[in-house]
Amino acid sequence: MKELSQEEWSKQLAADSDAVVLDVRTEEEVEEGYIPESKNIDIYQGQGFIDEVEKLDKSKNFYVYCRSGKRSAQACTILDQLGYANTYNLQGGFMEWEGETAQD
Repeated sequence: MKELSQEEWSKQLAADSDAVVLDVRTEEEVEEGYIPESKNIDIYQGQGFIDEVEKLDKSKNFYVYCRSGKRSAQACTILDQLGYANTYNLQGGFMEWEGETAQD
């Protein structure tokens, strides 16, 4: 796992054709807004979280975020242990995100 600042995360993500943006927040948090193109898998689902991430392509680069950066760091650690090649944690999480956001 690499900890990336907002700026580093945005720059690297924009240039990465193998990127998957993973939002590990709860459904309620996602309803308040999210980073476009992100896939939501709630880390609080425990085994359900692991079951869902196991379906993802391990060769991709995973850009992971949560509300503040703590759960996403945990998620990166789990992904690393499961054999995912590259995981990047968004420092400060969605609370400090200054990029584009979307809402359903």
